[in-house]
Amino acid sequence: MTKRTPLYEEHVKLGAKMVPFAGYEMPVQYTGVIDEHNAVRQSAGLFDVSHMGEFEFLGPHALPFLDYLTANDVVKLTDGQAQYSLLLNEQGGVVDDILVYRINENHFLMVVNAANIEKDFKWVHKNQPTQAKVEVNNISDHVCLLALQGPRALEILKPLFDEPMESVKPFHFVVGALAGEENCIVARTGYTGEDGVEIFCKSPNAPAVWQALLREGKEKGLKPAGLGARDTLRLEARLSLYGHEITDETNPLEAGLGWVVKMAKGNFIGKQALEKIKARGLQRRLVGFKMAEPGIAREGAVVLNGDKQPVGKVTSGSFSPTLNQAIGLAYLPAAMSEIGTKFSIDIRAKGKLAEVVATPFYKRKTN
Repeated sequence: MTKRTPLYEEHVKLGAKMVPFAGYEMPVQYTGVIDEHNAVRQSAGLFDVSHMGEFEFLGPHALPFLDYLTANDVVKLTDGQAQYSLLLNEQGGVVDDILVYRINENHFLMVVNAANIEKDFKWVHKNQPTQAKVEVNNISDHVCLLALQGPRALEILKPLFDEPMESVKPFHFVVGALAGEENCIVARTGYTGEDGVEIFCKSPNAPAVWQALLREGKEKGLKPAGLGARDTLRLEARLSLYGHEITDETNPLEAGLGWVVKMAKGNFIGKQALEKIKARGLQRRLVGFKMAEPGIAREGAVVLNGDKQPVGKVTSGSFSPTLNQAIGLAYLPAAMSEIGTKFSIDIRAKGKLAEVVATPFYKRKTN
């Protein structure tokens, strides 16, 4: 049975096109993908991302357990700090990409991908030491998550939130009252390549927060944005999407996520496998490409070498509204991964020329 987020009725009122996604009915667009994409790049967009999952880790052993469970160095986090990380399997494959938030030394929050909530929760429990004093709760159904993204996001948030966000650094968060709703977590994180925040609040309070943000942002160019714009925005920023760039069968080194993996820290799941992969050398790499001929290479399109032999696959591809050209991500043999390398992609039974380019495709200007 398809689930609905606490904001379902708000989306219907706004005329959103609803689609099934990761077990939920979600808005794919309101006024159109390009319009919503451009609003985020130029002013601001508001996303309902309540389909994402949240796990709570409590107790004196929460920190060492998370350090063993995840690839990044959780020990380095301070109170009020967030960290992008990975859950890996014993083969070095990616179980999920996640965010870890340190509330205090005995209390952490983990955000997981919507399609992986059940799988990840089982994985966490499977690897939980029996003697460890740590309590893990799946609080996904009780938490609503909104993303307010774009150059005017903080300006829109300011009159509604009782904490000053301008002084909060990226990947840090504060707790306060937002639009009268107490104990909201507001984090300088996001998935669009823009400045902005992600807001955690209790599910019953979500409609009031959503409505207040839209009211405040109406004169500042804020638009509600759906999954379609979220995907084109994250692709321009070269942010991985689980099930596309990263899966249980892909490792973080070939996916360009080696910076997340802290090999120098203590033992963690997948460490030994990654050491072997590193010593052996990478067979393939995830690269960014732009189309040199007309055509959009979609997920699953086959990559061909000079002899028209299949050598890889496109993981994500789209027209980029910001760059006004077709872009994508694909796994190529390591020997073909250098910037400037030309190759072709099978699009509707025709080999269309593409070129490896530097990523991210888009990077926002910072003051």
